[in-house]
Amino acid sequence: MEPSCLRYHVSGFGSRMIWLCFLLVLVLQSCSPALSDSPYLVGMGSYDITGPAADVNMMGYANAEQIASGIHFRLKARAFIVAEPNGKRVVFVNLDACMASQLVTIKVLERLKARYGDLYNENNVAISGIHTHAGPGGYLQYVVYIVTSLGFVRQSFDVIVNGIEQCIVEAHNNLHPGKIYVNKGDLLDAGVNRSPSAYLNNPAEERSKYQYNVDKEMTLIKFVDDELGPVGSFNWFATHGTSMSRTNSLISGDNKGAAARFMEDWAEQNGMPKQGAHVTKDGLEYLHKISGLPRRVSSIIPEPNEITDDLVQLASSYEASGGRRLSGSSITRRIRSSQQNKPKFVSAFCQSNCGDVSPNVLGTFCIDTGLPCDFNHSTCNGKNELCYGRGPGYPDEFESTRIIGNRQFLKALDLFNSASEEIQGRVDYRHTYLDFSQLEVNVPSSTGGEQVVKTCPAAMGFAFAAGTTDGPGAFDFEQGDVKGNPFWRLVRNLLKTPGKEQVECQAPKPILLDTGEMKEPYDWAVCLPSSFFSTIENMLCKVLVVSSKMQTPYFL
Repeated sequence: MEPSCLRYHVSGFGSRMIWLCFLLVLVLQSCSPALSDSPYLVGMGSYDITGPAADVNMMGYANAEQIASGIHFRLKARAFIVAEPNGKRVVFVNLDACMASQLVTIKVLERLKARYGDLYNENNVAISGIHTHAGPGGYLQYVVYIVTSLGFVRQSFDVIVNGIEQCIVEAHNNLHPGKIYVNKGDLLDAGVNRSPSAYLNNPAEERSKYQYNVDKEMTLIKFVDDELGPVGSFNWFATHGTSMSRTNSLISGDNKGAAARFMEDWAEQNGMPKQGAHVTKDGLEYLHKISGLPRRVSSIIPEPNEITDDLVQLASSYEASGGRRLSGSSITRRIRSSQQNKPKFVSAFCQSNCGDVSPNVLGTFCIDTGLPCDFNHSTCNGKNELCYGRGPGYPDEFESTRIIGNRQFLKALDLFNSASEEIQGRVDYRHTYLDFSQLEVNVPSSTGGEQVVKTCPAAMGFAFAAGTTDGPGAFDFEQGDVKGNPFWRLVRNLLKTPGKEQVECQAPKPILLDTGEMKEPYDWAVCLPSSFFSTIENMLCKVLVVSSKMQTPYFL
């Protein structure tokens, strides 16, 4: 080739590269403000954790006769991840289960380490349960929690571990630049204090600080993907997962699980998250044709015949292929493919300080007479077994579940649509283990000064065995009992006789089971619980996860 020709080709190639670089700089400059507007990566994920639906005791009511025999609706694990692009990240998982489990957490972290190394660990992964009393039991590692399930249940355990792992994997794979918003508001008709007489023992000065005798505030965080728009929401509100009674035998996420399904169905019907794929005119006409039919049965409706009719009609709208493989132009196939490729909208209704907050908002009544229960002891003619709380759908507990779930859903939807306060700042977290049996605490003394007192190992009192108005216990136990019973003390001593120091420390509560000091065949109760705290620096968003049930304080 002639030198002049070579010079021509080189110079031509160079000029094109210069223009290409110039255009690339312009593109990057135009994109940089958008990138800087989103300080976080956000990802959402969910996975099924329903577990064994037959012949397994349910976790929550400690009722040995409450054995699963079917499914009300399926259970899920839902997760969000918030990460700084080059900084820290936190994971929060909400389970449609009674509670989280230390053993489950350990196994999940082992799996995450095998996948991601040290990216996700005990310091930045928090797992919480909605406290439904209608999920399979046997997945916890302490004796007192698996007595009624007759020990460890491998099927329950494995499905929860796998579901948590998979929902975190999905959230990790869905990480994209996005924004987070927070909103708060009161929900007044989804929870009442189930121990109002105990609450009145609080000093008047303390009670005067609060408008209600339980926490009525819902806090919601909204996740918005820069490209897809809203991709999820997590909210915290205090009400027990006891709309379904202690005689229910169907697996259920109770009111919070129902609320989550309602919110996710609403988002799906409104096209969230947004989708980039195009649907043809024929596809739109097809979707319009079936829009009046449910795409899946996720609401809790007491008329099964109506559901069956809808499902039959929906099924009949699909044409049979006659054994032939569906063509690539099939509308159904294109829609199904596009649904699989986009992330799901994930909505979790998390539990907060629900200790004595009941969803049975109509009050407590005796099942034999229909009269209100005794105010101080929650008994009927001296018997605690006859006193039950009534939900808004009484006597239909399925309807009560739907109503309380719907009330939470509607409040969350209002907060979601009006959320405008953006969360900004650095992501951070802390994790620790605390031995609650050996803590020193400064408390006011009777002389007006302060004194140092020390905590002791856990113990269950006689009043605990009375249960609650959501699920009364058996025998002759009463709420508020500070005396005990000689017969049950004799039974207790066959298992473990509490020492003098333990009795004095637990006073005035009489000890029925000295669980914190019972070690055979292994620990009966946790003594070294885990505490997790995550925050975003500007203090607009904080999440505290502790290994206990938070509740309104009471004074004896």
